[in-house]
Amino acid sequence: MPDSEPIFLLLPSILSLILFFILIKRKQRRYNLPPGNMGWPFLGETIGYLRPYSATSVGEFMHQHISRYGNIYKSNLFGEKTIVSADAGLNKFILQNEGRLFECSYPRSIGGILGKWSMLVLVGDMHRDMRIISLNFLSNARLRTHLLREVEKHTLLVLNTWKEKCIFSAQDEAKKFTFNLMAKNIMSMDPGHPETEQLKKEYVTFMKGVVSAPLNLPGTAYRKALQSRSTILKFIEKKMEVRIRKMKEGKENLEEDDLLEWVLKHSNLSTEQILDLILSLLFAGHETSSVAITLAIYFLPGCPLAIQQLREEHLEIARAKNQSGETELNWDDYKKMEFTQCVINETLRLGNVVRFLHRKALKDVRYKGYDIPCGWKVLPVIAAVHLDPCLFDRPQLFNPWRWQQNNGSRGAGTTTSSASSSNYFMPFGGGPRLCAGTELAKLEMAVFIHHLVLNYQWELADTDEAFAFPFVDFPKGLPIRVFKS
Repeated sequence: MPDSEPIFLLLPSILSLILFFILIKRKQRRYNLPPGNMGWPFLGETIGYLRPYSATSVGEFMHQHISRYGNIYKSNLFGEKTIVSADAGLNKFILQNEGRLFECSYPRSIGGILGKWSMLVLVGDMHRDMRIISLNFLSNARLRTHLLREVEKHTLLVLNTWKEKCIFSAQDEAKKFTFNLMAKNIMSMDPGHPETEQLKKEYVTFMKGVVSAPLNLPGTAYRKALQSRSTILKFIEKKMEVRIRKMKEGKENLEEDDLLEWVLKHSNLSTEQILDLILSLLFAGHETSSVAITLAIYFLPGCPLAIQQLREEHLEIARAKNQSGETELNWDDYKKMEFTQCVINETLRLGNVVRFLHRKALKDVRYKGYDIPCGWKVLPVIAAVHLDPCLFDRPQLFNPWRWQQNNGSRGAGTTTSSASSSNYFMPFGGGPRLCAGTELAKLEMAVFIHHLVLNYQWELADTDEAFAFPFVDFPKGLPIRVFKS
């Protein structure tokens, strides 16, 4: 009998444990999860999901899953249980309920390389504060005056180096334009200066790591990117120290009307927070805009009617400026670029620079009869909505006229109502996390297109295509041959 005494003592604990597992099992059973396949242990379906594919499609993986399971399905991606959404309504619902039902939740590897204070990974009040700083710097008043002039100046610095019949990488030229623009307006760095070129070199290494597998091993792109990140942050910190010393000595330079100066004067951010903010804005402001411009250069030769209408629009603006004796573009000129905005929208819709977002459910959520359990990752796939034939007629066709109010008087084929489809057009995200640089990105594209179509004709010099890796990239850099107009 004494031998059995320990068993009796343990019996309540064993029964409690069994009861606990039964309750957990019942709780799991009550979820009506979407259909899907969880794939391999830990890896899940991540490898298949991230396999490169044409940027103007959703890819074979997504296509197969939507065909088999529908627009909302479950999976295991990036090591976590995930609900994937290609549903326009759910995507909009997720973004509009940021901070209430869902919150931003990027993989740790992204936070590790961009920094824990990066706007991309921050949530809650800290993200709001960082976003307010960015919005103040990119205010409408600043866009109308200072930034419009800067965008045009840096556009011409690049385009004026193009020579007749020369072949070069359109992607590299677009990146040169956006990097120089951001470096100038973030830290007052001049194009072509040795320190600017050195920073650009480090930044290229950094970017290769952001889009690579997060393997922190010697020789990997990720490890090299972490080393470049350290070098870039040391560089920015030295710039900060010089500015702080000048401010203390009363030797402020009025020409340094940049983000670094603004943050030092108008915020209480720590050094680490400022460094991550500047790095994340350099990343966001440079990479996405350069890809969008490259996509426009890629799509337009396949649509001669669009190039013709663009030239007509921009020639009219140029004639009016000549008559008034003005040379620089002003805000009224920008507002006249109506068809250009259609081209920009169509480029962003078809090319999908930002293809999907990372979110996490903060509570149990039910949508269209399906449950999204608290703690599960949620991936709203923006590209799948932009390429949905139920929302956009012939979605693989580059058709800027679909964005006009009269719906395609000069375009090819019929178009879906721009009013209804634009409700689900979210190239810059949406809700409280709508990209702070949305208006600057559209301004950059419009001004670049203005001078491009007025001064050049171009053709693709080699076969190349936009691929999602998952970030959009051109394997050959989009080689083009240019001719002066």
